[in-house]
Amino acid sequence: MRNKKYHIYLTEEERKLAIKALIDERNALIVAGRYTDAIDDLLVRILSRKPKNMLVVAV
Repeated sequence: MRNKKYHIYLTEEERKLAIKALIDERNALIVAGRYTDAIDDLLVRILSRKPKNMLVVAV
């Protein structure tokens, strides 16, 4: 079975909060002496993508 891909669209403020939360979690894992590979991968994905401007229309 193939894994489903999910796309989320974040505003600039939400993007900043997500990055800060991931960095805080990474720091907590470092202090605990655990691996940070998964969080590092997420940070690379979020930071390497350019923010898109999207128009959301309420119906």
